[in-house]
Amino acid sequence: MSTMQISVESTGSLERRMEVSVPKEQIEQAVDERLKQVSRTAKLKGFRPGKAPIKIIRQQFGAQVRQEVLSDLMQRTFAQAVTEQQLRPATGPRIEPITAGPGEDLKYRAIFEVFPEITLKAVDGLAVKRPVAEVAESDIEAMVQNLREQRPKFDPVERESREGDRVTMDFVGQIDGAEFEGSKGDDVAVVLGGGRMLKEFDAGITGARAGERREVSVRYPDDYHNKSLAGRTATFDVNVKKVDEKQLPPLDDEFCREYGVSDGGMEQLLTEVADNMRRELAENIRGRIRQQVLDRLLEANPLDVPRSMVEAQVREMQIDTARRIGAKDASQVPPPEPFVEPAQRRVALGLLIGELIKTRGITLDSDKVDARLDELASAYPDPEPIVKAYRQNPEALRQVENMVLEGQVVEYLLERAEVTDQPATFKELMNFGA
Repeated sequence: MSTMQISVESTGSLERRMEVSVPKEQIEQAVDERLKQVSRTAKLKGFRPGKAPIKIIRQQFGAQVRQEVLSDLMQRTFAQAVTEQQLRPATGPRIEPITAGPGEDLKYRAIFEVFPEITLKAVDGLAVKRPVAEVAESDIEAMVQNLREQRPKFDPVERESREGDRVTMDFVGQIDGAEFEGSKGDDVAVVLGGGRMLKEFDAGITGARAGERREVSVRYPDDYHNKSLAGRTATFDVNVKKVDEKQLPPLDDEFCREYGVSDGGMEQLLTEVADNMRRELAENIRGRIRQQVLDRLLEANPLDVPRSMVEAQVREMQIDTARRIGAKDASQVPPPEPFVEPAQRRVALGLLIGELIKTRGITLDSDKVDARLDELASAYPDPEPIVKAYRQNPEALRQVENMVLEGQVVEYLLERAEVTDQPATFKELMNFGA
């Protein structure tokens, strides 16, 4: 039976403050045993290894050994104490020594958060609206038109510029008579109406001909990303050098080859475009259903989540975002505030999914893992080495397994949900043409 003295106080919904007292006799015993171990190998001047008197060993190593023993005891007795108190720490504790001097009992305070108690309710019968849509011929035609828009050719024209034309120009801007950063450009090509320039600038050069010079006044929006320009008005001296009219490519074999179709011409390209659109639509619908299922699960089972777990999740999301935007140093890491709410959601859903897996006996389906790996690798010309690389990387494989297991949980809930079909269109679901 433990001789520790333990007291636990709740200082928040999930935070606990635990004080532990370890008798000095237990400390001294541990110190003596550690010193005996040291004496067997210690090399001291004037003594053969292992022959120095324990008194000398204590004088030489006593303070260091005591600190090591106290550190070990705090870690070990904390683990023992939470087991005895039937607590489940969510993260490691913050340990604060209270008394730890020679001849004293070891007393320390451990502050930590525990996992919330989860009693799943309203898991069956979640209300889910399932989008039902097909890829129509008009959707395929619009997608092909979109592909043409991505491969335009531009031919010089002598007329006035209009929306869709490419205007090549030099310009110099001033605010209060002085140039500013980004105010100057040479041989800048802009497609009118393309959204690259502010609308006032676009409007100012619409109708201009090659060789024409114009003065364009532009007021920067109050919420402009460059705060030094926000709300201010600049005047640009613009020299239009060339106006080109956009020409879309004909639907011929050359067009097909530009999109990777070397045989079968337009018929084969249309088939591949339609197949790809149907895959993307199916994935979009699956994603929307998954989102709804998890939203309904969370709404039916609100949770207080450990702050420390949320903070760890926020840091992970910051690092992931910084990596994706190509941040080169810490100053470019995005601030934590925008990630707090999604991090809370992730943590809460992770706990609920874990409880579902445990209580409903959901186990990882290895066939689904194989299928997911094949799906991930199918985007590469040679899928086999990609699958092999995943299998040889424990962390990458674990991420795939977690994705599959979460998918199995969603399937489990969906089988028991109240699903209502909701008619939709490809354009609505894919936000195509917006």
